[in-house]
Amino acid sequence: MSTTTQNVAPGSNAIADSLRETRLAAGLTLRALAVRAGTSHATISAYEGGRKVPSAETWLRLLDACGFGVDLTLRPRIRESNGVPRGEELLAVLELAEQFPARPDKTLRFPPLKHISAAE
Repeated sequence: MSTTTQNVAPGSNAIADSLRETRLAAGLTLRALAVRAGTSHATISAYEGGRKVPSAETWLRLLDACGFGVDLTLRPRIRESNGVPRGEELLAVLELAEQFPARPDKTLRFPPLKHISAAE
């Protein structure tokens, strides 16, 4: 099973996929995992197939029976910044970024300086 962080989209089969990946990584059959976790192989098959969704407690028990654990990171969601919804703020930043060249010139060009005399 991959140890990378994944962002899970709503409606995805992340739970089913994670259960199948951990079971296979542990080298367990459905029946062997069922014995270790104290459930039926048919139920585990339904979880892996996405036909049923295990409770959080059951999912953690199944992962533990495969020799895996779960680490969670909680972070606040920023919904607004200075009263501006985050999506609108991002669009404004992207529109601003479009005004700049993708690759800057190799030499910097400055506007000519006006000569200032001491009498002025």
